[in-house]
Amino acid sequence: MLARVWSASIVGIDAIKVGVEIDVSGGLPKMILVGLPDTAVQESRERVKAALKNAGFAFPRQQILINLTPADLRKEGPIFDLPMSVGILAASEQVNPQLLGDFLFLGEVSLDGGLRPVSGVLPIAATAKKLGITGLVVPFDNAQEAAVVEGLAVYGFKHLSEVADFLDNPEDYPPVQFDSQREFTPPDFRLADLQDVKGQNHARRALEIAAAGGHNLIFVGPPGSGKTMLARRLPSILPPLNFDEALEVSQIHSVAGFLRDRGTLIKQRPFRSPHHSASGPSLVGGGSIPRPGEISLAHRGVLFLDELTEFKRNVLEFLRQPLEDGFVTISRTRQSVLFPAQFTLVASTNPCPCGYYGDRIQPCTCSPRQREQYWAKLSGPLMDRIDLQVAVNRLKPEEMTQQTSGEASAPIRQRVQNARQLASNRFQDRPKVKSNAEMTSRDLRQFCTLDPAGQNLLESAIRRLGLSARAMDRILKVSRTIADLAQSETIQAPHVAEAIQYRTIDRMS
Repeated sequence: MLARVWSASIVGIDAIKVGVEIDVSGGLPKMILVGLPDTAVQESRERVKAALKNAGFAFPRQQILINLTPADLRKEGPIFDLPMSVGILAASEQVNPQLLGDFLFLGEVSLDGGLRPVSGVLPIAATAKKLGITGLVVPFDNAQEAAVVEGLAVYGFKHLSEVADFLDNPEDYPPVQFDSQREFTPPDFRLADLQDVKGQNHARRALEIAAAGGHNLIFVGPPGSGKTMLARRLPSILPPLNFDEALEVSQIHSVAGFLRDRGTLIKQRPFRSPHHSASGPSLVGGGSIPRPGEISLAHRGVLFLDELTEFKRNVLEFLRQPLEDGFVTISRTRQSVLFPAQFTLVASTNPCPCGYYGDRIQPCTCSPRQREQYWAKLSGPLMDRIDLQVAVNRLKPEEMTQQTSGEASAPIRQRVQNARQLASNRFQDRPKVKSNAEMTSRDLRQFCTLDPAGQNLLESAIRRLGLSARAMDRILKVSRTIADLAQSETIQAPHVAEAIQYRTIDRMS
């Protein structure tokens, strides 16, 4: 007898509907699996056989042919264990096959028939809704994750016997309910607050501008000046994720396999901090079957690269496309996938090999040649894509011992939200532009016009600092954000002057 069960496979962060066709016919007892399966899918044959027997079902002593369609799509992972098991039961007339065409099945089976969670359930659920699938049958631990998608009936089970009973008696099993109002609560900012930072008003102001406009930022300063402490508090002043953004971020983390341990949704903006020994594929994503890397896991959040000059230059060059386009493309022989990567880059580095160039407490021991070689690790095109370049000095003893703390994150976050609301109103006819940092050349001409004083100031800076056209665009975007923080409709000369001073590295070179 022939049975067909629907499942899905992940390609990038999207899902493709996969048909699992099972034919049980006469012949010597064996199981044949075709349809471009990888090793994990090939091993499903042994898991499914043992699971069905140990769950109390009769395993057919006939030839079983399993075909995964489309045949030219590479299938990988244990996600097809459950649809194979259900298909064999339906083809051998042990369960009612009537509901198989309306549901999509996915999950890993253990040898005792238990169902184990799998990765990528959230994007699969979203795709199932688009394709008009009635419902989803998943392991119990994946049920809440899948139920985030509204308009889709999700059923979660712990054992194969429960799935079989559901197919015979569907009216006895209500779908899983997801309360978005209860589950989607605001993040807790109490653990990392800017009021913990003493002094550093210039750096705090740069963080506020970066948060308000989505601008990339680098801190340059000696060891112990607080660069890392400042960077780790940026999420506390960023506006919280809305539901659509949380769903978008959660799909990426679901594909990476991180969502199972973090609940149903990612509710707080991601903060990723890879080590400087990270490879290119770990940063941008990759593998024979591409998976998201650190820059995609930081989507809608912050990517923090501590000790930027310690990263390999060729690794840093991978950042150029996502910083400019907001996505990264990974090409393989059989397919090309696109991962979203709209993040705010925050980096930190010492000003020289010894770390004390320009320090007011300890003298630098590096030669000009050593400093030149040190900065040569960072290419000009990469630095052009960093909007805010900020020098951070070590605190004086009297500043370190003072008891007064700086402004808390909450009022700063409110100013950031107000500035972002102005930008959102400005870009209401441009749905792809979410912040000032994402403005195109067309947007700059329309929204970043300067008065004569600001125009003269910018031209003077370009001549003195030798700025590129891209660096000039960055100054205009930062000026627009500074004006938004001041609740000003027009960009004035003081806004341009403040934006120019955030080109520390340009002035150093």
